[in-house]
Amino acid sequence: MNEFEESLLSRIEISGRRVLVTGGAGFIGSHLVDRVVEEADEIVVLDNLSTGRMENLTAASQKMGFRFVQGDLLDLRVIKKALNGCEIVFHLAANPEVRIGIEDPEVDFQQNLVATRNVLEAMRLSSTAKHLVFASTSTVYGEATVLPTPEGYGPMVPISLYGASKLGCEALVMAYCHMFDLTAVIYRFANIVGSRSRHGVIFDLIRKLRVDPTELELLGDGSQNKSYLLVDDCVDAFLHGLRHEGGRLEVFNVGSEDRVDVKRIAQVVIDAMELKNTRWRFTGGVDGRGWRGDVKEMQLDTTKIKALGWKPKHNSPEAITEAARSILDERH
Repeated sequence: MNEFEESLLSRIEISGRRVLVTGGAGFIGSHLVDRVVEEADEIVVLDNLSTGRMENLTAASQKMGFRFVQGDLLDLRVIKKALNGCEIVFHLAANPEVRIGIEDPEVDFQQNLVATRNVLEAMRLSSTAKHLVFASTSTVYGEATVLPTPEGYGPMVPISLYGASKLGCEALVMAYCHMFDLTAVIYRFANIVGSRSRHGVIFDLIRKLRVDPTELELLGDGSQNKSYLLVDDCVDAFLHGLRHEGGRLEVFNVGSEDRVDVKRIAQVVIDAMELKNTRWRFTGGVDGRGWRGDVKEMQLDTTKIKALGWKPKHNSPEAITEAARSILDERH
């Protein structure tokens, strides 16, 4: 057994390592940074601040070993410089909004596929950065006929450019691992919600109700039924899977064990805002969807990562409620 094969059998620990987090000023990324900065010897956050915010890093930036680099993943030179000396890469930077691809297909191609290729290429050229943790999505499955959907489900037929680009990113990660002796953990996330989120159904509903509390527009027909996971549970899974994987490449579904529909989410938000007599207006959408490319039903089979000892602390309704309260407490 050679040195590389032996390293695959050992658990990945963050303690004492230099870590790079792309998209670390964003919603999920900043929560991950808050956790990793307590353990890593040094953490480098790379973000172009197009959607991320420095205020999300207020606490982490006060810690020893924290360093922020403002730069774009479309510039390979920026990544190579930020990556210098790092051993583990958490790659979260991406276009965060599925609907953008309808108006500008180039966004998903550039910010997801090209950016991920650049991260992988920088790792290939690095002498130290050989382990990747990649944030993927449930949308790679498309409209799965098996619910909950396991990691081995196929064929995958994404119905959005976002899902297609993320599936392409996964393929690149897998190929680089096998060709260039990298190791990787890929997480396919359900809908992640919580504080610092500035997109998604909860944020959108709150924004609309702040403008007009008497009427709430709901995209689609309200029957869209999906799994929601609190960001704290998401970060727990990020780190748990990393520490318990032992192969060249692992893929984990991460989500809650139930689903909620848009109507229930709307009621949770209305209750959290203590509103009365708010009228609902449904747009009808595309075949009941909120927009073209919106998956109507989604729930992931998380048996694989639960077998390693992780499970969500909150179900979907609890996650929605906690997220609504957190977002309402924040200033936007």
